[in-house]
Amino acid sequence: MTALRKDLQLIADMIEPESRVLDVGCDDGALLDYLVNEKDIDGRGIEISQKGVNSCVAKGLFVVQGDADNDLHEYPDNTFDYVILSKALQAMHKPREVMLNLLRIGKRAIVTIPNFGQWRVRFSLLTRGRMPVTKALDKTWYNTSNIHFCTITDLFDLIEQENLKVAEFVPHMSDGTRLNMGRKRANWHADQALFLLEK
Repeated sequence: MTALRKDLQLIADMIEPESRVLDVGCDDGALLDYLVNEKDIDGRGIEISQKGVNSCVAKGLFVVQGDADNDLHEYPDNTFDYVILSKALQAMHKPREVMLNLLRIGKRAIVTIPNFGQWRVRFSLLTRGRMPVTKALDKTWYNTSNIHFCTITDLFDLIEQENLKVAEFVPHMSDGTRLNMGRKRANWHADQALFLLEK
């Protein structure tokens, strides 16, 4: 088994063995494959790219081609123990609706985001006047899929507005290093964040 990317390992560590899991935007299925083989989960995936779906199917994973903005409403309520959305909320056309759907079809949702409030992003925009390219935001403005730029503080605001509960908050760096700090300091220092959400 190939080692997981560090940010994906943080997600995997939160999943209870033998759970029912939906990985939304599962890409090449690396996380789903790990969870199926190492934690004996009942795993499903949704992926928009045909290349990603093909990669998942080649691994023997149950993945359908679909678009989270439009297809999550087809899943019944409370179908999964966990629904995962890893670094894709900012690329959704309807991020609020997607997040609410995650918690409609799952008991818990694990959402990770790149943090557009991190100091390097702010400093780069302030001093260079250009959209930053960092370890966590590694694409230029014209070839990124990101359309809704949010910070850790922004996501906390939306979570509170929707009366959702943050069961666990893990600010971290691209290399997987956890930062032990509250949300205000994390909004300045962390380049990524993981939220374990409940209704």
